[in-house]
Amino acid sequence: MTDYTYKNNNFTFDAKEMAEKVAKWIRDFFEENGPGCNAVLGISGGKDSSVAAALCVKALGRDRVIGVLMPNGEQSDIDCAKQLVDVLGIKHYVINIKDAFDGVINQLKLSGVEVSNQTVVNLPPRLRMSTLYAVSQSHNGRVVNTCNLSEDYVGYSTRYGDAVGDFSPLSFLTVEEVKAIGSELGLPDNLVDKVPSDGLTGKTDEMNLGFTYATLDKYIRYGVCEDEEIKKKIDDRHVKNLFKLQLMPAFRPF
Repeated sequence: MTDYTYKNNNFTFDAKEMAEKVAKWIRDFFEENGPGCNAVLGISGGKDSSVAAALCVKALGRDRVIGVLMPNGEQSDIDCAKQLVDVLGIKHYVINIKDAFDGVINQLKLSGVEVSNQTVVNLPPRLRMSTLYAVSQSHNGRVVNTCNLSEDYVGYSTRYGDAVGDFSPLSFLTVEEVKAIGSELGLPDNLVDKVPSDGLTGKTDEMNLGFTYATLDKYIRYGVCEDEEIKKKIDDRHVKNLFKLQLMPAFRPF
């Protein structure tokens, strides 16, 4: 089994240095996996997509970064997404997924499927990922995964939705580290410090999780959590959601 241990008491973080390292890593990825290709990513208006987009611009130039805004009907904070693409000066598309979402849900019901709440919550991110790949394949692109370490550690992502992509610049950086890089890159404070929410349930991430990202980040990096109940909750979510970080199990005949 892959070791998903991130705790390191000797870990030090410098936002400027890390931004340079990530940008170089992105350039190296494209040299090996698609010289001249474009980075394509969903833009929600939150810190993760904002910082990932800014890092891609830093690495590749704005002409090779394409943002895709994908509201499901009306999106209350879509102005933040529009602000981000304007600040970075990148090409973007607005593709509303409501017709696709309604079509699938209606067909499920017509077929006799009792649609669960989890289905309703997780279908939009999966439709958005399909949309991103459609845009990417039409623009010689590579899809950016925008998940961060904190979310991945406790499984706060949708498998085959926002949890996938062709490359991931933030998967080993915590929420606080991502925010620090965003500030270092000069992104607007309202995007970097925006209260994170899943955009699906009407609740903030921390309301859904039952603990703060600051507490989670401290535990991930340094193994420190003063509250035993919260520590148990984090450990439990991590163990239950490890499957999201692993390759699909496959039978081997030999």
